[in-house]
Amino acid sequence: MSIKLQRLGTIMEPELTNENEIEGVLNPAATRGPDGMLYLFPRLVSKGNYSRIGIAKVIFDVNGNPKGVERLGVVLEPEAPYEIHPGGGGCEDPRVTYVVPLERYIMTYTAFSAVGPRIALAQSTDLFTWHRLGLANFSPYKLIDFNGINNKDACMFPLPVKSPHQHTAMAMLHRPLFRGTDPQETKKMPINRRIGDHHECIWISYCHINKEIAKPYHLPKFVSNQPLALPESPWEHLKIGAGTPPILTKHGWLIVYHGVSNLRPLSENSRQLSYSAGMMILDTENPEKILYRSIQPILSPDLPEEREGITDNVIFPTGIDRRDDLGEPNRFDVYYGMADNRIGVAQLDLPDELPVSD
Repeated sequence: MSIKLQRLGTIMEPELTNENEIEGVLNPAATRGPDGMLYLFPRLVSKGNYSRIGIAKVIFDVNGNPKGVERLGVVLEPEAPYEIHPGGGGCEDPRVTYVVPLERYIMTYTAFSAVGPRIALAQSTDLFTWHRLGLANFSPYKLIDFNGINNKDACMFPLPVKSPHQHTAMAMLHRPLFRGTDPQETKKMPINRRIGDHHECIWISYCHINKEIAKPYHLPKFVSNQPLALPESPWEHLKIGAGTPPILTKHGWLIVYHGVSNLRPLSENSRQLSYSAGMMILDTENPEKILYRSIQPILSPDLPEEREGITDNVIFPTGIDRRDDLGEPNRFDVYYGMADNRIGVAQLDLPDELPVSD
């Protein structure tokens, strides 16, 4: 029996009178605050695809299911040079993790400037005030300079793990965008193309923990960069990317990721992509080892709100909340972008035994 998400409804949609949201609210980070409340950090898009990162408190119904939000303002506005481009700027698609070794929240987000999208980081102790840490700094991978290529969809592990060299390290998932790997390009390629050569996948990088990491506004370089997972199934054959930050379960590290497929025959040039959600379980100590991977998507764009919007046919998971507050540690609420326009939430019940996976 395959695992599926159960939709709980639309949690947030653009306010018609709010100029900050005229082109959508989408792809939120989600985390519990020091007060135990659940906060979302949605991407707010104004005219011209100008993106800010907002903050909103989730409101629950009498059964404990999320039913709406209370908007609390904006936490990041494009201000740094790496966030501004001619005619606009972009602080996009955040993920937030409380990183235990740092004793603070780390936000990873896409900073969009004139040179393209890059991974940026910020930190907070209370979720309301954020201090920029700058762009993520990577060591080269073979002949690839990660600091000079487009990159998106980054998220941090909350606890230390082992690097490939068995060093205690923090780890980050991300999705580098190499030349020729955009879905608009790869959808025109043969279905049996050599996917490994195109690097269109989720990568993992490590940041070694040492005494120097105690500096208040500093993160060491990310090293040991390597591919974690390549596209495999038809529903994700164009590209996969990290989604929700890893969260530790009895089975290992749970991530809900996105996969991209083409809804039209390869002979057609018109854009008709579909983004769906899948699930992976990574080994607790050595996260580059995949223990489980869903063969079929656990959520696909079926509702009108998911099929029609700023970008059609999009399920884009970015936030996750373990429902310990309900006494249900095996229940996870997954927050996701709906057609780049709204935010939905769906329930994931993790079984005691995982289905058989290839």
